[in-house]
Amino acid sequence: MIRVVVVDDDPMVRTGVRLILGGEPDLEIVGEAGDGREAVGVVRGARPDVVLMDIRMPGQDGLVTTETLMSWPEPPRILVLTAFDADDMVLRALRLGAAGFLLKDTAPARMIEAVRAVAAGEPVLSPSVTHQVIAAATGGHDPGREEARRELAKLTDREREVAVEVARGRSNTEIAERLYMSVATVKANVTRIFAKLGADNRVQVAMKVRDAGLAGGASRAPGEPG
Repeated sequence: MIRVVVVDDDPMVRTGVRLILGGEPDLEIVGEAGDGREAVGVVRGARPDVVLMDIRMPGQDGLVTTETLMSWPEPPRILVLTAFDADDMVLRALRLGAAGFLLKDTAPARMIEAVRAVAAGEPVLSPSVTHQVIAAATGGHDPGREEARRELAKLTDREREVAVEVARGRSNTEIAERLYMSVATVKANVTRIFAKLGADNRVQVAMKVRDAGLAGGASRAPGEPG
């Protein structure tokens, strides 16, 4: 059973999400919150696997709340909900460790699929905004580029190759085929990359690689259907 908490200041949105997810045999809504401060207490008590987090709320927004939850020793997976296609707050939430995001008008079947994927440790990006996220991560002057490159310098050449393929949205199996490695070796490299970059998921690795300007030719973002 996947335990879910829904955080949104709009009670109608919470009701809609509860109706969408509540009918699934493997999903259980274990709590709701109408703002970020309330969410922290609800999550602490309910101990959900996944938090559906509204990014824009009065008082404490979803960004601050995401940062708080991700600082815990065993944080839940956070799936950000947004009404805006190119919300810079979403990009910041991904950097903080959110496992992905969806538009609030995402089809019910897709939302259910996304919750299951996030609970399984897979990042999820709404296909309709994937390209905006990539553009936001790579376009224009980025003062963090040198810092990102210094972080990637911690990786071996092989680990860097794997990290670039992760940023291109390729699965472990696809990376193994492209780099002539076993899947087990790819998994071992990904584990080391997470440790060296201080990343919790593949989305964060992808963001660092893109910040460094090394993800040229990306075919899709991590979590986007390929």
